[in-house]
Order: sequence, then C-alpha cells, then structure tokens
Amino acid sequence: MTDGRHGVLVVDDDISLLDAIERAFNDAGEEVVAHSTFEGARRALRERSFRALLTDVRLGAFNGLQLAVIARDAHPDIRLVVFSGFDDAVLRHDAESIGATYVLKPVSFKELLDLLQT
Repeated sequence: MTDGRHGVLVVDDDISLLDAIERAFNDAGEEVVAHSTFEGARRALRERSFRALLTDVRLGAFNGLQLAVIARDAHPDIRLVVFSGFDDAVLRHDAESIGATYVLKPVSFKELLDLLQT
C-alpha cells in the first residue's frame, strides 16, 4: 500500500475462531495480523499502522472497545469493526460513538470482508 497502512489486525480470545478468520482473510488475499490478547494487539498497533481493526468486545479483563479507541487515536483513518455474541444496545451505541461498526456473532467471513471494503 502506498499510504503506509498494512492489512487487518484481528483480535479474538477464541483461538479457533481467530485461526478461522485469519485463514479466510488470507485466502481472500488480505494481509492479516492476528492476536488473541489485548496486550498483543495493543503492541501491534504501536509497531505498525493497519487499515482495519476487527476485534471481539470481550478480551479477558479488557474490552475491545478500549482497543478500538487506542487504534482510532493512533490511526484516525483506521476502519473499526467490533463484534460480540451479545446484542447489547449500550455496547452498540458505545461502538458507534467511536466510529466502529458493531456486528453480532456469528458473523460470516464474507460479511467481515464486505465491511472492510466499505
């Protein structure tokens, strides 16, 4: 990419889901960096710039919305997608207020890919 941003950072503490998303995105030609922890993802955001962040809301003791705010503050033009297994109006509002798209699990890989293109 000519703007210095690279790939997609995907964060989920469900390792099997994280691996499946990473494989599907790689198969679609996306460069993916996958992390299962908040700390690992935060470190990745400090080390490089991503064009998109896809994160689960629940990341152990941390919240994916916190990670989205960190990403947005460091990289204002990053695409933010937050996904959750819970249809929570407060979480949805909080996600939208920071510029993130809130998606309910289960979510298809095609839907996630489509969200990256918009």
